[in-house]
Amino acid sequence: MGRIVYYTATTLDGFLADPADSLDWLLRQPLDDGGAGDYTRFIADVGAIVMGSTTYEWVLAHDPGSWAYDVPSWVMTSRTLPLPAAAGADVRFASGPVGALAPGLRAAAGEKDVWIVGGGDLAGQFADAGLLDEIVTSIAPVTLGAGRPLFPRRADLELLTVERNAGFIVARHRYTGPLQEDRV
Repeated sequence: MGRIVYYTATTLDGFLADPADSLDWLLRQPLDDGGAGDYTRFIADVGAIVMGSTTYEWVLAHDPGSWAYDVPSWVMTSRTLPLPAAAGADVRFASGPVGALAPGLRAAAGEKDVWIVGGGDLAGQFADAGLLDEIVTSIAPVTLGAGRPLFPRRADLELLTVERNAGFIVARHRYTGPLQEDRV
């Protein structure tokens, strides 16, 4: 069985997007193709994805008419959202506790990983349910001061690897549970 992995980019001060949900800060960063945290290598091991509705709407707005994922994709939402225009996109809408969704995600992924595309609160919900295995962050040399938080939870993590890709620090952590001080 694969892992459930939150793989994302963040600013040095821990934000995924600015207050207007812009990723301009990220899209202007240089990367070494094939370097640490390489997307192509990562996605090859992904069998299913899950994302929140804000992430889904951003993806649709910034790449209209296509769908970048060729694996079953779940969108957590309580609203009615459009399907991607791309033929063959396997997008499923869901709501409710992520624990109820996890068996279907894992079954669809098979031996591959489930990728939590975003956002931070969704990754936190998987952590709260005891389902998050790893967090992989590419930390950009940028600070925003405010915006969408990387992981709005108090958590203990175990550092597994640290590498560099151009200006990014790529860190892989195992999620070990809520912050020790918060455990009852």
